[in-house]
Amino acid sequence: MSCNDKLQDCFKKWEEEKLEKALSRFGERKPQFLSGSNEEVRRLYTPLDVEDINYDDLGFPGQYPFTRGVQPTMYRGKFWTMRMYAGFATAEESNKRYKYLIDQGSMGLSVAFDLPTQMGYDSDDSISEGEVGKVGVAIDSLEDMEILFDGIPLDKVSTSMTINAPASVLLAMYIAVAQKQGVGMEKLRGTIQNDILKEYVARGTYIFPTKPSMRLITNIFEYCSENVPKWNTISISGYHIREAGSTAIQEVAFTLSNGIAYVNAAIDAGLNVDDFAPRLSFFFNAHNDLFEEVGKYRAARRLWAKIMKERFGAKKEKSLMLKFHTQTGGSTLTAQQPENNIVRVAIQTLAAVMGGTQSLHTNSKDEALALPTEDSVRTALRTQQIVAHESGVADTIDPLAGSYYVESLTNKIEKEAMKLIEKIDALGGSPNAIDKGYMQQEIMESAYRYQKEIENDERVIVGMNKFKVEEEAPKDLLRVDPSVGKRKCEKLKELKDRRDNELVKKNLEDLKKACKSDENLMPYILDAVNSYATLGEICGVMREEFGEYKQSVMI
Repeated sequence: MSCNDKLQDCFKKWEEEKLEKALSRFGERKPQFLSGSNEEVRRLYTPLDVEDINYDDLGFPGQYPFTRGVQPTMYRGKFWTMRMYAGFATAEESNKRYKYLIDQGSMGLSVAFDLPTQMGYDSDDSISEGEVGKVGVAIDSLEDMEILFDGIPLDKVSTSMTINAPASVLLAMYIAVAQKQGVGMEKLRGTIQNDILKEYVARGTYIFPTKPSMRLITNIFEYCSENVPKWNTISISGYHIREAGSTAIQEVAFTLSNGIAYVNAAIDAGLNVDDFAPRLSFFFNAHNDLFEEVGKYRAARRLWAKIMKERFGAKKEKSLMLKFHTQTGGSTLTAQQPENNIVRVAIQTLAAVMGGTQSLHTNSKDEALALPTEDSVRTALRTQQIVAHESGVADTIDPLAGSYYVESLTNKIEKEAMKLIEKIDALGGSPNAIDKGYMQQEIMESAYRYQKEIENDERVIVGMNKFKVEEEAPKDLLRVDPSVGKRKCEKLKELKDRRDNELVKKNLEDLKKACKSDENLMPYILDAVNSYATLGEICGVMREEFGEYKQSVMI
């Protein structure tokens, strides 16, 4: 009798002699247990659930297929980058918050931009009224970016910028600030999100149609590979896909499908895969289903390594590595009993760390109500520091490897995500699937199912639909001064009065001509930025030449 046959007999005996008696006496909490992806969670996992695993599919850390991590020592060498997402009101106020975070031990900065900036509008545009500085910092020109990073040496910090449609302009501003500090482009470290496909799918801060948007992205790939070699040129984002309501499996599948589309676009533009692939990075969510999240990260790493090797023929080891930033799940935070959010964030932090993230932002307890206060941001940062220094989970690599449950989850997520990727391939790839509304529809259906489960009390959200208490109205929330918009408009007028407007006009004309050609637009954008052309003026030229994207109507 084989070992598996013997185990199968023992399992049946346990069910008959122990389990059935327990079930007849006590039953179980509910008839069916489901993961966050609505997949069945079995009562017990054994070697029978992972009997088809070959250790080659796991490998060792820093070795293909990178299931167990992208570095040989992982956190035994150094911790993940503790990067806190921040930005509000004006550049001056956000600069103070960045310096506070650095003083508190943050290892990297993550810039949140306000909605007009994300959409490529200046603060004095009529469409910006009421939104200036509300959900992030307002950046209209190089002058604002200079203030934002005043006193922060850009050769010493790693900076992430959550910006997409106008990513080329904000990156140019960052490069220009570094040059004014005397910091060469080759020394800059950080990431620009630059992921327009997920904007069409899940978030909505798009400007240009698909084709010119992909051109701008590949222009950044090319420019940075030659001039800013340490910069991660894109953060292919599953975070917002998950925030929109996708499952963990959909998050992996749709994110990697978008990644495939970016690689294809770069290759079609004449770039060699091994020249740009090492600087691709990813951005994932961390939700409360701890084991599913760990399996998700492990499956995504393995799946991407196989895609890069088998589909694209990448040769460099770094081209095969899925390196990712994680942010704890904003949509999991509740306005009710906000102190509970500290616990949720701690669980999500554990999931990200045990799943092998390269950097992490932890949300603050009050973010379901407002932008976070300094006190709540400090608690969120301390959560990472406690996990790093006190929990022990960072002392060994991939600590949940070998768990029958986690290995089974990793295999299942990889398998189911690959099925979705193949379906997207059959639709003509990610951009076509988006234009046809496929991803959007899948996410909406998952979001609807999840919400109905909460409303029907099938899914418990502590403090919201169960274990409720009477609460006072929240106090001491951060409020953005409503006069910010007026002050920003005044500053813009002063800037336009004193800059060299003839030079601005010339640089914008040069950019307009370049838009009509096949040239890389980054040098032209950098010239415009350096002459203090505004974000709105630069994006306005590209709007005029490229047009604007119109979302497909879903029926």
